[in-house]
Amino acid sequence: MTDKRNQLQENDQRLNALISNAGAVEVITSAVESTLGPKGLDTMLVDRRGDIVVTNAGVTILDLMDVSHPAGRMLINVARSQHREIGDGTTTATIMAGTIISQGVNHHLKGVPITRILEGIRLGINKSLEILRNKTIPVNFPDDELLYKTALISGRGEEDIARMAVDAAKLMGKEKLMDPSFKLRDIIVAVESAESEIFRGVLLKKRPINDSMPEKIENCKILCIDDALDTEKPQEGSLQTEMGFRRYLERQELFLNNVKKLVNMGFRLILTERGISERAEEILTAGGVLAVSRLTSRMMNRVCKHTGAIPVKTGSLEKNPEELEKYSGFAGQVIRDKYLNNIRITDGKGESAGTFIVGAPTGEVLDEKERIAGDAASAVQSAVRGGILPGGGACELSTALELSRFRSSVQGMSAYGVDCVIEALKKPLTRIIQNAGYNPLEKMENIISAQLSRQIDSLAMDCDTGEIIDMKERGVFDPTLVKLHALRTAGEVSRAILRINTIIKMKDAGSPLQNPADLVV
Repeated sequence: MTDKRNQLQENDQRLNALISNAGAVEVITSAVESTLGPKGLDTMLVDRRGDIVVTNAGVTILDLMDVSHPAGRMLINVARSQHREIGDGTTTATIMAGTIISQGVNHHLKGVPITRILEGIRLGINKSLEILRNKTIPVNFPDDELLYKTALISGRGEEDIARMAVDAAKLMGKEKLMDPSFKLRDIIVAVESAESEIFRGVLLKKRPINDSMPEKIENCKILCIDDALDTEKPQEGSLQTEMGFRRYLERQELFLNNVKKLVNMGFRLILTERGISERAEEILTAGGVLAVSRLTSRMMNRVCKHTGAIPVKTGSLEKNPEELEKYSGFAGQVIRDKYLNNIRITDGKGESAGTFIVGAPTGEVLDEKERIAGDAASAVQSAVRGGILPGGGACELSTALELSRFRSSVQGMSAYGVDCVIEALKKPLTRIIQNAGYNPLEKMENIISAQLSRQIDSLAMDCDTGEIIDMKERGVFDPTLVKLHALRTAGEVSRAILRINTIIKMKDAGSPLQNPADLVV
């Protein structure tokens, strides 16, 4: 009798953990699903001080949400990974993951073992990825108009941004776009009150340490210091002795001589990751040097790559001029914009670099335009790397229909796991229809019937008229890599959450639990 009671308690505990996790995921999903599609609505996020953010960008909503439930945080972290790796598709990945988990819980409540559901999800995801790859439409870089159409969809209909995203891709070239370590969205720089443009070179959103420094330098020799241009602070008490004070003065004199040496060597742009001392500033200003401090390591790296400079430490300035020369970079032109407080570096001797400036009159508009430009740029790069698929939920629906035929070959209860993936693939189009104000049950059946009878897998719904249209003919496309990564991500996080058997509260460091009963949440 005791064993049976323990077994029932254990089953209840497992079920409670499953339902708790599913509920947390449902809350996350409901926060972003209303933003999907051309008729998606905005979400307002409010912090404790009353500051607000209004957006329909799924990744922004997930980033700013206050979530404490561990399963909810798991879903958000995976969605962030989707954005970090691909740059788009976070909303789709979140919605599909939420559907898989809720469907999995429902099947389990009906008696299907979790292990069988997990196996079916794995089979369904793998088969779906195969189907999507086979549907992929390759693009011909750089002149394929499909690139612009893809950028236009991801860029939320902003034609100028879509064109500039394609132009930025052409500027960087296919070899750079295919490099897994390069992200086209990283060359985007948002500048308030500036005109949007693309140019070869690097833009620093910084001002020099002294307004008297030059505004334009031709044939500029550059030194990058990933350190402070300053002497080390004397140790406590060292200045209280005559010998310590003398050593301090000697170090100061050596440092200032090294700064003068840089001026005499012809360095006209000096960049540092940390601060620059006032004495060094005086010498550099008098020598006609443009000095900029406190650059991020990422920006310093971009400058070094473009100009061919090798970053040095302050201690390396003691080297003789011949050795220091090896660390120098070069740019054909350096221009400082006093009004916009930025510095443009072009015609470097190193790698080719590009900058996509996104401008807007106000900071609020600028942030949104920067997000839109980032989505468009990521879509273009993904399209070049992996091709495109019909958008608007059409390809997911056609994949779901093919997966339904595959289900008949899956033996046993694992087929219920495949059902979870089928429902997840239908969810994006269902939500797009609902957000457009139509009955999703009626419209989905009509679209399914049309795809099957007309044998066209790119049919979906016009959100303005409610009519069934061909997404290929309408020019609505999404990058294949976005679809693949979103589906793979949804499958991985769903299986991870459904696999959780028990939720246990960890003890605080140094505070062992006194009562074992306190262990379970």
